[in-house]
Amino acid sequence: MIASVVMIAVASVALWMGGFAFWLLAVVVSLFMMAEWSDLQKVSAKTKRLAQFALSVPLATMAPAWLVLETRDFFTLGLVAGAAFFVVIVTRLPQLALGVLYCALPVMALIVLRRQEWGLLFAFWTMALVWSTDIGAFFAGRTIGGPKLAPRLSPNKTWAGLVGGMVAATALALALHAGEGLPLRFVLATPLLAALAQAGDLYESWLKRVAGVKDSGNTLPGHGGVLDRIDGLVPVAPIAALLVLLP
Repeated sequence: MIASVVMIAVASVALWMGGFAFWLLAVVVSLFMMAEWSDLQKVSAKTKRLAQFALSVPLATMAPAWLVLETRDFFTLGLVAGAAFFVVIVTRLPQLALGVLYCALPVMALIVLRRQEWGLLFAFWTMALVWSTDIGAFFAGRTIGGPKLAPRLSPNKTWAGLVGGMVAATALALALHAGEGLPLRFVLATPLLAALAQAGDLYESWLKRVAGVKDSGNTLPGHGGVLDRIDGLVPVAPIAALLVLLP
């Protein structure tokens, strides 16, 4: 719990600062994610570094100091696809190439969100709905209990926890709507995004089960890896970015 609080605090400060600080934190997190994904695939240290290098190229083009072009994000998205293609051609490991997409897309989405006119609000809503989902699911699951959500993947998750997480995330979105003017369509989308966050958590549990490990890594001693902490954000951030960018 302490590690989660510290990570939320660091992420919130970087989010508020925006610009280079937020980009740098996002890049560091993404590279740690790629390292842990590579370890789950049980590849060599050399192959892991190659995957991280391939990932770093598109991430570099998201830097605030880069030329501001309207087509920059499409260019970066193309580089992400190119990086994944490069990895699968060189290593012949499709799962490792999938990791490039897994680690790049949510980071790219958050950076794009933060750059919008109301970027601080949109990016905070995206991140905080995942945090509130986790918190609501934890307390509802502990308090109510009941049938398990996916006992073979995550024995501690319950249907009550899923509902509790969705309620907590929606309450947060309503508060942001009332206090900060978060558009109503984002409030209405929040319960579905909260459920998607829980699905992301279950997917990462499946990855660890396949790899035969308890945690994705030991980046946070006693609390697992970076993937363990932000697995719910991986599917949520790209969808949230689409909701913001689409008219």
